[in-house]
Amino acid sequence: MKRLIERSRSVGEVLRWVTQNPSKVSASHYPIALHKLGQLLQQQGQAAVNGESRGPGQMLEQPEFQTLCQAIISGCSKFDNFSIVNCLYAAAALGLPGESPLVRVLEDESRSRLGRFNQKDVSMVFSSEANNKALEAIFSSQLFYENRQERFIRSMAEWLPRKAENLTPYTMALIAKYVARHRLREPRLLDTIANFLLKRGEQLDSKVIQKLVFPFSRMNYRPSNHSELFPKLEAILEQKAGSSPLATVNILMSMFQLSHFPQSVLHQVFSPAFITNVMSSPYALIVRRYLSLLDAAVELEFRDYSGPRLDPRYRVLMFEHALTADEANRKYSYKGLVAEALRQLVGEECYRQDEVLPPGYCTDFLLWINRSGTVLPLSRVPAASKAPPAHTTTSPAAISLRSSVLALTSDLQDFTPVVLSVNDKWHYCQNSDILVGSRAMRDRHLRLLGYCLVQVSW
Repeated sequence: MKRLIERSRSVGEVLRWVTQNPSKVSASHYPIALHKLGQLLQQQGQAAVNGESRGPGQMLEQPEFQTLCQAIISGCSKFDNFSIVNCLYAAAALGLPGESPLVRVLEDESRSRLGRFNQKDVSMVFSSEANNKALEAIFSSQLFYENRQERFIRSMAEWLPRKAENLTPYTMALIAKYVARHRLREPRLLDTIANFLLKRGEQLDSKVIQKLVFPFSRMNYRPSNHSELFPKLEAILEQKAGSSPLATVNILMSMFQLSHFPQSVLHQVFSPAFITNVMSSPYALIVRRYLSLLDAAVELEFRDYSGPRLDPRYRVLMFEHALTADEANRKYSYKGLVAEALRQLVGEECYRQDEVLPPGYCTDFLLWINRSGTVLPLSRVPAASKAPPAHTTTSPAAISLRSSVLALTSDLQDFTPVVLSVNDKWHYCQNSDILVGSRAMRDRHLRLLGYCLVQVSW
């Protein structure tokens, strides 16, 4: 039967073989028949059924095609995963409308089996289903979300720009979440999200905007429309800053990581009214952490800013220990090998591991080295230098982060604080040598603070 279908020269011939020999047709023959129909329609430009010229839409009305569809609908619950996926893929390639009974039944059956599909099956299903309901189901699938589908991502980059305007903000946010999780620096996908945000930003609340903006900073990527998008986001934040303080500071952090500093919004988030609102909320501490890092970034990178700053009473370290991702992946990190090498080369008394430096950046290794390459033992480093203090809480903005580091190094004469940074694969965008946005901003800030950075890449 497979050979007979594949050798067919017309749509009518395919339909006759399949519908007139039901006892000889198995589940695997149906996707072959649908694929063959698609090939013939593409070759002929239009279907020839019963001697009449008909397109895919009209073919749905033909008795033979209805019989074929009904056979698939009736038996698909008993099909194996491969046949289900290939039937759906072939139906999509054939151009059948999403509301047709065949496509609806195949989509429902596919969604019910997502937990049992392998990665290739899921990718094929996803590329066949391009409506909001189907995309939401796929991206909500734990199997798909936890695994990187590179083959599908390349395909999605082709068709998503054409379909984006028909997607809901919720669906686009799910796509953005997936792209960010897997650090997929695919410009076409990111620019599609940016265009969606530019067109619909005013209609979205801050929490949705936060989800759509995050992939840009995560992938350290300025969208091609950033000259339009960033001012638009600033205007939106000016209006909605107080409605969701946590979302607001998250959006600001994303923009700061991309070296964009919205001055008018900073005036709002550092205002007494905003701070008072935050302090009475259940997420007060996390917002204080973000505001403290934003304040430090203003001092280091936005020197022309002359507006209000964060009250010193509210300044805290952004992080007090290693990041969760670094802790979770510690057994996969090269940090242990580097630590052993340092132990043998300079001795444990000459370096510190996992040191947290103001404004709250965890460093892999901290050493003090002079120009001749001599490493200073920690016993000779002044106590204040061993544990650099966070922002002072006694003199408002009088002592800058930079001057604090300079003061710490004044007693060490020619010795320079060196941060040895072990960049593991999760610190980079996927298949790229570009650091993720948070890591890149950390490195910028440490250099501006006077630390010498030495990068060790995986």
